Amino acid sequence: DRALKVYRVFMEEKYHRDPVPPIPELPSTVRKYFSNILATNYLFMKKCVLSNPVVPIQQQWLTSMLTLVPPSLLEGKDRELLAEKLFGEIIRDYEMSMRRYMVRSVLIKPNIEGLEDEEEAPLPLLPLGLDFSRPWHNSFIQAKNQILSNLHILHPTMQSLLDFSYAAFSTFLIMDFSSFRLKGPVDCESLKTDISLSCSKAEKKILDMWYQRVISLFTQKEALNGVELDQVDSFYNCVATLMSNQLKELLRRAVEAFVKLFHPEDRNCLPLFKMELTLDEKKMEFYPSFQDLEEAILFVVNRIGRTLQDIQTVRSWLMGGTTTLDTELPNHVIVWATSTLKKSIRNNLEGPKEYFENYVERYGWLVDGTAQTRIERFEAEEHSFDEYT
Repeated sequence: DRALKVYRVFMEEKYHRDPVPPIPELPSTVRKYFSNILATNYLFMKKCVLSNPVVPIQQQWLTSMLTLVPPSLLEGKDRELLAEKLFGEIIRDYEMSMRRYMVRSVLIKPNIEGLEDEEEAPLPLLPLGLDFSRPWHNSFIQAKNQILSNLHILHPTMQSLLDFSYAAFSTFLIMDFSSFRLKGPVDCESLKTDISLSCSKAEKKILDMWYQRVISLFTQKEALNGVELDQVDSFYNCVATLMSNQLKELLRRAVEAFVKLFHPEDRNCLPLFKMELTLDEKKMEFYPSFQDLEEAILFVVNRIGRTLQDIQTVRSWLMGGTTTLDTELPNHVIVWATSTLKKSIRNNLEGPKEYFENYVERYGWLVDGTAQTRIERFEAEEHSFDEYT
């Protein structure tokens, strides 16, 4: 009751109170004077804020960006300069965004004359196709639950498998092709033998080190912690898929490293092959033939593709089965490697082929019977002493 009484008294006093007089409008000259002062102060403070040091972008961020670029796109002097130019652009965008944020966080631009054109450029737009405005938490939880129930990729055992597999395969190659040219000219049979031995050694090394560690990981009691009984099959299927992808990636990188030796713009690593110009039964030819040389080079791709093809799955090894991992190279990789190598072989053999044809054209008649026929015909004919001479 007392509160209501006080409220009524307050409302009556407010009702009978004189109206607040309007704020007197300043003359235009005074308004302009104060606007100029405010504009000058704002521009000065903005300049001060922009001149403040900005925390530089971390080098590890740039390094992480660089790891996402395929190594083949970073090789060569021009591409290195392009990468540096892109890094410079990234750093400038980062610093500009940070300075804009500082200005917007510290200062509020007054709505006065003289600052109409003083507009901050908009911040970089989000990538097209990515919508961050809608709620994401529910979809994230749903996706995470699906991953946990189907792919098991977040399981600690799977994370351990990923960790030491990455460490084992990130820099591992079935054969070191970087020193291939340093061996000097090689014949086709030696090439096949060396490649076969290297593939066999690499396969044995992988089985003795990486595969044994995988098996020891899944023979531990805590390997299946948290995996329900009805999820065991899908869990081991996930393990098999992960191992298959890692081995396929290893084989793919080996094929790409070999094909890279034949890059038309970089002949410093181009392999050297022994070829002989032979004369056999009145016929001149190259040994090995161009077709044999092509088959020997393509043999490398096929031999790499036959490596690591009989590795048991973890479930099969544990249960005494015979199921093996799917480690076959994708067909598109083989088709790409074969077509690229054939084209490079044709281009690189144009010189020897032209030399061979020129040699046969100039001297082939001496050994193919043409010269002997001409001599016999000359001897059978009547000639003068000078002609015989």
